[in-house]
Amino acid sequence: DGVPGEREGHPSKDKETHTRGRKVRRGRMQARTAMAMRRTIQPTWTTKGTKRTTRIGRTNTMALDPDNTSVLVAGGGGVAMDVARALKDRGAWVWCMQRSEARRAEVEDMLAFLVKADALDAESVGKAMDAADGLDVVVSTVGGTTAQPQADGQGNINLIEEAAKRGVKRFVLVTSIGTGDSKDAPPKPVYDTLEPVLVEKTKAEERLKQLGNEMEYVIVRPGGLKSDPATGNGVLTEDVRVCGAIHREDVAELVCQAVFSDKAKNKVLSAVDRNQLFGEPEFDVFVL
Repeated sequence: DGVPGEREGHPSKDKETHTRGRKVRRGRMQARTAMAMRRTIQPTWTTKGTKRTTRIGRTNTMALDPDNTSVLVAGGGGVAMDVARALKDRGAWVWCMQRSEARRAEVEDMLAFLVKADALDAESVGKAMDAADGLDVVVSTVGGTTAQPQADGQGNINLIEEAAKRGVKRFVLVTSIGTGDSKDAPPKPVYDTLEPVLVEKTKAEERLKQLGNEMEYVIVRPGGLKSDPATGNGVLTEDVRVCGAIHREDVAELVCQAVFSDKAKNKVLSAVDRNQLFGEPEFDVFVL
């Protein structure tokens, strides 16, 4: 669903110093060079044990600096690719976890890195996370279909549990309006149609909350998704009664804000376009 495009990398000042005077070819070679530079210049932040990762040099109370934040974005396309682009625009280091190589050129063209893994295979998920350098945040937009909704539940649970094992600071889970205590927000015919995936997404939300004492979380519940360009009218709210539509690029922008916002810590937020609501509800906007 995302629109393919190119984005420039946003290295820190240290990285700019080390790359001054060198011409790096765009695309795959540039991505590989950037990775090598980062491993050379950046301090090692993780020491991997048999089960858990111990962080060195930062604690879970420190604010995230985009230029020095590593984010794994799990999801095949659509919102996931838009999130990756938005994070790169802010200067973050981004790994895209996908099941196939189909988008490798698109991922590397934005100077991100692709790691292959199936969310339903916990071992492959763990390996994907280990491939990321000093992983700070995981964003998951993983989902299945009403006929095969397992990825919405167990797939996301695998991501959540593997992230917690590795001491990831924050997990941002993108689900849907209609999950959990927002069950009554969508019209009944809509809920009935989507019930298989909404039930599974609810299971993932609950597991993430259970691990909230080990890892910060943010749950973002978008309304009906549209593929048109961003409107800039996307808003967040804690009001579980709100329902409406929202464009994928606007969801991605809100998710990206949630990655770095202290206000979003351990919040469950619905995401809608303020001009595309179902009915005319009055609600408070949650400002990050």
